[in-house]
Amino acid sequence: MVKDALNDTAKKMKASAEHFRKEIGLLRTGRANISIFEDIKVSYYGVATPVNQVATIKVPEPTLLVVQPYDPSMLEPVDKAIRGADLGLNPINDGKLLRVPIPPLDEERRREMAKKIGKMLEEEKTALRNMRREAKEFIEELEKEKEITEDEKFSGIEQLQKLLDEMIKKAEELAAAKEKEILEL
Repeated sequence: MVKDALNDTAKKMKASAEHFRKEIGLLRTGRANISIFEDIKVSYYGVATPVNQVATIKVPEPTLLVVQPYDPSMLEPVDKAIRGADLGLNPINDGKLLRVPIPPLDEERRREMAKKIGKMLEEEKTALRNMRREAKEFIEELEKEKEITEDEKFSGIEQLQKLLDEMIKKAEELAAAKEKEILEL
């Protein structure tokens, strides 16, 4: 029973960590990164579709993205979607594809992004701690109901804490790497 609770909590924590990794990846750093387009949707025959599903996105240079829609008629809608995404990007339309220069971040914007990363990290830590608390309460309830021994309870709680520490360490490393990338000139 304790093992099931630990496995379930580990799955939840890993899903949360994966979500955190994706959210951090979406932050614009001044370098070309196709993941910044993951949340941009374009109307494709009446269906909101991610840009990366209606176009090929390439990174020919560190500060340039090239977007080439599979269907040439999608060039204008993709252009409008990128401009409307509030990323500060202005695609250049040459009639066949979009060149999206990635402007360098100014110092103020870099500091803002670093603060945002810190806030995101704290939210992730809180979510992980809440998952630990729920599992701990479940384990304590099992012991209270005499379904497990006190030793099993302490062992389970200890393993739970190790899992939490490991997940927080990974999140901190990811946040630190992203912050370093953003603050680099």
